[in-house]
Amino acid sequence: MELATWIRSLNRQLYNSVAPVLSCNVKPSTLPSPIRPIRMTSPYANTGKTAAFKLALLGGVFFLIACGLGYPILNRFDPRQTPGLTDVKTYAALVTGAPAPDAGHVRFRMLVPWLARPFYLLAREGFAKRFASWDPVMFGLLVADSLFVAGTAVIIVILGVTLGSGQLQLQSPAVGLVGALLYLLNFAVPNLRLVGLVDAGEGFFLLAVLWSLSEGELWVLPVIAVLGALTKESFIPLSIVLTSAWWFSTRAGRNQRRSSFLPEAAWILLSWALSLIAMIALQWTITGRFVSSLAFGLALHGGGDYLGSFAASLSDRNLWYVFVWLLPTAIPNLKRLPGTWLIPVGATCGMAFVLNGYFGGAPGTIGRALFSIAGPILSLSSALLLLRIAGELGYASTPAGFRS
Repeated sequence: MELATWIRSLNRQLYNSVAPVLSCNVKPSTLPSPIRPIRMTSPYANTGKTAAFKLALLGGVFFLIACGLGYPILNRFDPRQTPGLTDVKTYAALVTGAPAPDAGHVRFRMLVPWLARPFYLLAREGFAKRFASWDPVMFGLLVADSLFVAGTAVIIVILGVTLGSGQLQLQSPAVGLVGALLYLLNFAVPNLRLVGLVDAGEGFFLLAVLWSLSEGELWVLPVIAVLGALTKESFIPLSIVLTSAWWFSTRAGRNQRRSSFLPEAAWILLSWALSLIAMIALQWTITGRFVSSLAFGLALHGGGDYLGSFAASLSDRNLWYVFVWLLPTAIPNLKRLPGTWLIPVGATCGMAFVLNGYFGGAPGTIGRALFSIAGPILSLSSALLLLRIAGELGYASTPAGFRS
């Protein structure tokens, strides 16, 4: 009874102290309180910072996964002595600064070796005794490639979130994460992305272009274009086709979608110009002479039998190692993905076959290129199928977007 009486008395005191503030005829005033007020923050106030932190955390996890997948090149085998990976010799020489005989156009793929060099020096000078069995050069290339692979996986997660908030309304945050993990588990990642080649960088920048287009952040395109051109020369024609196909596929709604400073076409054309300028400047820096982009492209011509090259590409077992499970699991749900993704990616894949025939690509080249272009999108589509199957088996609730 005493407790009940005390509570009623406390309620009356609180009412009498707050009543003046609530009165309409009295000007509100701040009442003194011996208790220091606590600032209440909305759970959505730091959404941007929280999302950035979570993406950084995911990127760190993906990076460690990639390093683990690529560990064999440190002391199990040497990709420089492996048939089909001969370009790694040139990239290793670029990392150390040693002359690379018969490097040809491969010596212009500088970004990944540049990024690998600090880690090479760290491995050589910093912890050479502790990890004496590790190859310092391959360690540098592995770290650089792992950063790009992890970055690609993070963008896949972001695109998965875009699917959930877009026309599909999937109501499941797992789509992007499962898609990223499927990407990491693909044959191409440990066997082609993490062996000292530069394809991890090219794939990252191609997906970054698609992200920039889909999110309307076209101001980033010039930066991506320059870095992509410094990574691999094939990025330039592939990105041109990718952005062109996107521009035509979105022409119906162009009036509702404008960039902040320049029209979309201007940003796209600027990215093309800067990528070509970056390639020309890089070649002039290395060789000391000016070579136009047209002359450089003509010098790379090594094929001509396009139909024969296409047939040989389809029968290449290296291609099917990459897509043997990815393509069948992705096809059923491709129709659920935005057409503004599928049309540009499909057109760019067609361009990859043309370039492969033009260059006279070696076996395995087309598989690497197609995975760089379509691998992330196919991984997302495969994630849709796997999550739908899991829901139907009762291991997870089926999101609304998965129901037919």
